[in-house]
Amino acid sequence: MSCDEKHGQGSCGCGEGHGGCDGGCGCDCNCGCGCDCGCGHGKFQRRYQTKAEQIAGLEKYLAELKTEVQAVEERLADLRK
Repeated sequence: MSCDEKHGQGSCGCGEGHGGCDGGCGCDCNCGCGCDCGCGHGKFQRRYQTKAEQIAGLEKYLAELKTEVQAVEERLADLRK
């Protein structure tokens, strides 16, 4: 399905034709206009985590490590009996 078919003729506003998209996303938008066809072409994607995301990830990891430590301590206690 073309970008024009998804959004109506010329809805992206670039005024150019839409070439073939090689991303396998089902849309053939390749004009670089940044239209919102859902294929991700022409859109900014973050490549970093925010400080809050880093903290949340590390807190989750810490909780997993604590669970692992508890399991190892329990196993050691069982072996020492």
